[in-house]
Amino acid sequence: MATVNPPRGMRDFLPADKARRERVLAVIRERYRAHGFDEIETPVVEEYDRLHAGIGGDNEKLSYNILRRGLDADAIRQGADDPASLSDLGLRYDLTVPLARFYATNRGQLPTVFRSIQIGPVWRAERPQKGRYRQFVQCDIDIMGDDSARAEAELMTASLDTIDALGLEGGMVRVNDRRVLDWMLDSFGFTVEERPGVLITIDKLDKVGTDGVVKELSERGATAAAVEAFRAFMTRPQTMEYNPYGERQIRKALPQDAPDGLVAELVALGEAVAAARPGAGEIPLVFDPFLVRGMGYYTGTIFELAHPSVDYSLGGGGRYDGMIGRFLGQQVPAVGFSIGFERIVDLVASLEADESEAVVLVHDADVPLPELLAHKAALVADGGRVRLERRTKNLKALLERASADGYTAFATVRAGDEPGALEVKSLA
Repeated sequence: MATVNPPRGMRDFLPADKARRERVLAVIRERYRAHGFDEIETPVVEEYDRLHAGIGGDNEKLSYNILRRGLDADAIRQGADDPASLSDLGLRYDLTVPLARFYATNRGQLPTVFRSIQIGPVWRAERPQKGRYRQFVQCDIDIMGDDSARAEAELMTASLDTIDALGLEGGMVRVNDRRVLDWMLDSFGFTVEERPGVLITIDKLDKVGTDGVVKELSERGATAAAVEAFRAFMTRPQTMEYNPYGERQIRKALPQDAPDGLVAELVALGEAVAAARPGAGEIPLVFDPFLVRGMGYYTGTIFELAHPSVDYSLGGGGRYDGMIGRFLGQQVPAVGFSIGFERIVDLVASLEADESEAVVLVHDADVPLPELLAHKAALVADGGRVRLERRTKNLKALLERASADGYTAFATVRAGDEPGALEVKSLA
């Protein structure tokens, strides 16, 4: 017998939960639109070859593939060792790859600098665990056609403004640049060939510490002198003074002789964010030279959204100037920022529901249907939300359930009552 539970890593949402999620999404949409972004929609399914083009990092391994139509048992057996021969489509594992395809398809109808909103579910064949799902919602904003720091500053400002609007003031953005990271690894002496594996290990720095990273790098067979140079850098004597985001903080976090041009770009980014948030106090950025972010398509600035209430990121993104060119045949600068909706929604305190009255009409069994619908129509016409409920022996339980579903008032309906003349009482 089939289980009645949803598939592992996927969830049902009761009406109150769904309403709460929609209120959070409404705030996110409103703040994104206020910053000049326009919402688009792409299919949940993309071509297999596009999803497995080598630009999705480890997420490509987690893609849900769709079996080609018309395959018989022999064809399936013959293709058992070649998934690409069995599948022509797949469920999207993020919103960035579909966006790049969307831009390449519709570029002629879009402005030179296009600011997009994409909000929707994505699917990954994850191992389900707390906080990690196989189906979840992503909330992305992206800017295409702008290669200046203005794009990053707009994304960061809009994202910080959004979590402020959700009651999560005090957020900040950790910032790095893949070009700075590459320069730093080169200065330590890591070869270009071993760099992907080195980045995977360094990305664990927050979890395993310097000793753990050094040990794993050695076990990977990374260049011994480079591993020692990394260890020496991480254990160097440092003064303990606090430096706000700016050139001093950035240079202090890097080896000597960091490229002046890249440092200047990072400094300018902070100045732009500060200008966009007048009166907000200190720049809500911090430079993290070992911020990696695992997506292989990042080419420049990378960032993560942090909040003091949790020890994990609430979102992130970066510049991916090379992706759209794979579909369009010419390079287009692009940068994006994604808020982790499933993490955000669990932190947000209850938002105020729609101010329109939500009324439960409790009626006796003998009330004629035309009268019931006339009462309902009168309240709906006044802008209310109305549910019809037949009276039960346990009226208290009925009203408690209605209150849990977001209803704020009730009225009793008896046969012969005039529409619009009911006594409406609060459920509070």
